[in-house]
This record gives sequence, C-alpha cells and structure tokens, in this order.
Amino acid sequence: MTPEIAEVKQFVVKQMPFSQLPDAASYFFATHLEVIYLTQHNQHQWLRDTQLNLYLVRSGSFDLLCARGEIVMRLAEGDYFGYPSLLTGEAIKSQLRVTAPGLVYVLKAADFDFLRAEYKQFEQYFVKAHTNRLLSVHYKQIRDSWSEKKVSEVMHKGAVTLPPCASIYEAAKTMSEHSVSSVIVSDNNKLLGVVTDKDLRNRVLAKAIDPAKPLSCIMTKSPKYIFEHNRVFSALHLMLKHNIHHLPVLNEHLVPLGMLTSTDLLRQQKSDPVQLIAKIHKAQSVAQLKLLASQVPLLLKSFANNIDDMSLLGKLLSSLSDALTSRLIVLYQQRHGPAPCKFSWICFGSQAREEQTLHSDQDNGLLLFDEITDEQKRYFAGMGEFVCAHLAQCGIRTCPGNIMASNEACRGTISQWLTRFETWLHAPTPKAMLNCKIYFDMRFIDGADSLYSEFATKLTKLVKNDLFFAAMASDINTNSVPLGLFQQFKLEKDQQQHKFLDLKRRGVVIINDIVRLYALKARIYKANTQERLEALLDSQQLSKKDIYDLKDCWRFLTQLRLKTQLESEPLPENCINPECLTSLEKHQLKEAFHLIKQAQQACAFKFARGSL
Repeated sequence: MTPEIAEVKQFVVKQMPFSQLPDAASYFFATHLEVIYLTQHNQHQWLRDTQLNLYLVRSGSFDLLCARGEIVMRLAEGDYFGYPSLLTGEAIKSQLRVTAPGLVYVLKAADFDFLRAEYKQFEQYFVKAHTNRLLSVHYKQIRDSWSEKKVSEVMHKGAVTLPPCASIYEAAKTMSEHSVSSVIVSDNNKLLGVVTDKDLRNRVLAKAIDPAKPLSCIMTKSPKYIFEHNRVFSALHLMLKHNIHHLPVLNEHLVPLGMLTSTDLLRQQKSDPVQLIAKIHKAQSVAQLKLLASQVPLLLKSFANNIDDMSLLGKLLSSLSDALTSRLIVLYQQRHGPAPCKFSWICFGSQAREEQTLHSDQDNGLLLFDEITDEQKRYFAGMGEFVCAHLAQCGIRTCPGNIMASNEACRGTISQWLTRFETWLHAPTPKAMLNCKIYFDMRFIDGADSLYSEFATKLTKLVKNDLFFAAMASDINTNSVPLGLFQQFKLEKDQQQHKFLDLKRRGVVIINDIVRLYALKARIYKANTQERLEALLDSQQLSKKDIYDLKDCWRFLTQLRLKTQLESEPLPENCINPECLTSLEKHQLKEAFHLIKQAQQACAFKFARGSL
C-alpha cells in the first residue's frame, strides 16, 4: 500500500459507513477513487446527467442546490453527495456551488454498485441517507407553507371593534353583519377585551342576561394578544397554552389590527393540536382522556414536520400535559365535589420549563392554604392520587423520585413549602442542591393563582444567601461535558455495547443549571430556560455574547435530542451516536460542549471564587 493510499484509507475508515464495515471495504474505496480539486471554475463539469458518481468531501465547503436554486444542504469534510441518482437511476437534478475550494474523492458508479452488492450495511446507509434527504426537503416545503409565516399573513384582517359601552345586542348584530365569530372591545384604540359567539351563548343566553346591557359586563377582560410580526407558531403555542380560539392581533403601538382564530391556523396546517387540546378540555371521562392522549406521539411526529425549530415541541408537549392535568382535576371534582378550600396545582422540572420530551416523567405537587383541616387534606390526598395515577395511564410516566402530588411530602401549605425551601437554602447539602434544581423550576397549572402568587412572592425574599449560590455553582461543576483531550468525544456504552453521548445529562441539564443559578441571582422567576436567558439580557449577570451562546447551544442540543427520540434510535433515552452525524453537526456539537464548559468555569469563578 503506497503512502498516498494509506493516508486516504486512514481518512475513509473514520467515515460512516466504512467505520462499521470490514477493513477491505475502505481499502477498496481508497484504491478505486479519483481525487479532484473542486473549484468555482470546474464545478460545472460535475453532477452532469451523464456522469453518475459518489462524491466524498475531504476538504473545502460546497452548497448542494435543488432545481429551484435553494440550498438543500451545506457539504463539508466527511459529507457525501451524488448518491441519490446512483440509487434511483434518475437524472441528476441538483446543482453544486463551491463556497470554499477543496479536495473531493470520486467513486465511479460501477464501484459504488460493487460495494452495495458486497456489503449490505453500505447500501442501507445510503438508502437511509437518501430517505432523510427527501424528508428534509419535504419538511422545508411544509415549513415554507405556514409555520414561518407572520401572523399578519394569515389573520382575519380588519379589526371588528366596539366600545365597552356598546350593547350586547349591538355586538351580536355586528358579528352577523361582518360574518365573524368575535369582536374586539376597545377604547381609543386600546384593547380592553374580547367577546365571542361562545360568550353570547354561555354568558348571555344561558344566563338570561338582558341584551341591552353593555359589553363590559360579559367581555373577557385583558385578553391574551399577539403582535402582527410574530410567527404563526408563536400564536399557535399561545392558543394551545391558554385554550383560546380567538387572539387579537396588535401592531407595535398596541393598536388592534384584527383577530386570529383557530380556524385561521387550521387552514394553514394538517396536524391539529388546537383541536386536540380543545377535545381534552371537553373530555367527560378518564377513558376519553386516555384515548386522546394516545394520539399525542403521532401528533408530535406530524407536527415536527411543520416547524423549523424542533425545540418548540417541548412547549407543545407541556401544553398537552397541562391540559390533561387540568381536565383530570375537573373530573375528580365532578366525582368528589368541589374543592373544600383554595389550592394550587403546581408542576416542577421539565413540565414547568415547558421543555418536555417523549420520555419526560411527572413532577408535580399541591400548594394548600395554611389553615387547612385534616378532612380537607384527605380530599386533596385523593386528588393527588387520582390525577397522578391517570396521568400515568395517559402516557406521562410516574416520577422515579416520587415527586408527585400523590406523595404526602409533595402536598403542603404555603408555610410548609417555604420551610422546606429555607432548609435547602441555608444547609446546601448535595441532596438539598438536587432538590433546588428540581423545585426551583416551578409553574402554576390549575386552582387558585392568587395562592400561588402569594407563595412565589414570599419565596423570592428567601433567595439571598451567597453560600447557597456558591454551593450551586460548585454542584454544577461536578458534572462534565463529554469532551476529552484534543476535543475528542468521550463516549459512554450501554449493556449492548452501543456507544453514545448523553445529550441531556452532559449538555442540556448543565445549561439549565447554569441559567437557573444566574436567574435566581437576578431575581428572575420564570421557569423556561429560553425565557430566563431573554430576561437576563436586562441584568448584569451575563454578557450578551454569553447569553446568545447559551441560547444557541441549548436549542441545538434540544433539536438533536428530540430528533433522535422521534426517529426511535436503539439507544438509551436522550442519547445519540455521534457517528451518525454529519461532519458539520459533529463540529457544532463539539463547539456547543466547549462553550458549555467555559460557562461552567465562569460560573464557578463568579459564585464559588473558582474553588471546587
């Protein structure tokens, strides 16, 4: 073997699928290829209809363009192109554009066919790659059709407004004349409320209200709204989260421009999360809820095709979990009578952060008022057991650590919860730090929001202990990113000897922990990681560059994590085989881990004075 062939083979054997094939396969490839230096001047002679080859990029950077001239993918070291036509026999439709000249290895069609026939795994790799390419183009076409549109493009244009003093009769007449299902109540171009046809049925006809009375008597005050330049998906998430079907659209001066309805959104997409949420809130039995919940995995896979940022699936999943929880609370009260006193159902962890995945489990609890009696406690013990058991039957697994409202320790009064937090804050043991990482990601789900607000206000006053912040920083640095010497991945193995990287434990969790610490220090009590980072822009805790780096790293890792789950790879939960990534994705993953490591070190220096 000549030194040149040995050097080529050394490169080839590191690339998929050759890294999983016998040594003879990479030797055959290395001895049958042609090496070209691809530039802007000679690029047009490649990918011609009469010239079918497999191309492997050794160096340089190239854009693969579809027939319309749009970028299908960016090619870099270790990426292949040319194989779709080799597999299908169809004419080459793509074009190549050189962004940085470089070396490319070229394998003729006959030699490609020999490797396909000789090694089944070789053929399977390129068949799968071709399928993923087709899906990628398909998803992009779907995304272009609706999810990236602005709200102004799909809304019901022209705000139909009435003043709050207008009568209910005038509202019904106006809605009929304009063929709309709602009116915006405003005064001097300021949004005050919304009245829908459902309000006319439930708040007027059903209660025999005099139609001569003013709209202010029946309108939904201070409704949720969205801005005209927001994305359609942002509107969809808002409507899912709050179970609303009419969303006023405002301009940057807060002037109403029109109304966005769930019907407007349904016209834009095939998947139907809005309708599923609505059905969940109307379910009359646990059996109906279980049937609706069984549709969630399919809905997620369908919905993933329609969005550019897959991390948004976490918000959708959390919205569905919220809806299931709220409906189960209603069903429990229908069986056992209304709640005997005020309560707040709260969630923790990934549901609170609105970052759930297909493998997330339950983390929830009950907040009760201080004067609660033993009999009332028994009522809420039953509620906790009922809701948690049936959430599990709906596919949301029980918590291995028993952090659920079915556990007496997770049902407490305001005073009991505050005492627990105060103990953790002033005695920051490793177990206390673990509890803080779970329970400080908290969000109200159902019940009395006034009770939750009272608790959150009192909790804010407790978080001011520098020893606690130092302990949290030290605890964050006990975890490490999976990078070794020379920026190489440090892989783990399972019992089946699968090699993998744990994207959750070694990446996403570390970012969540870092962001939580800075948010608590800045007295930011949002739960969502991206919202915490956005709020930190107004503080002096982190530089803008560090904030944007953490946002990008979190989104990238979450995208990879969800993509792997949806593809059902045979790996442990939240894990990925880096050999299945493109060279660009590998580079991005290493860069993300490197930035996380830097953020860890900066966190230790700031809060723990560098001592670990």
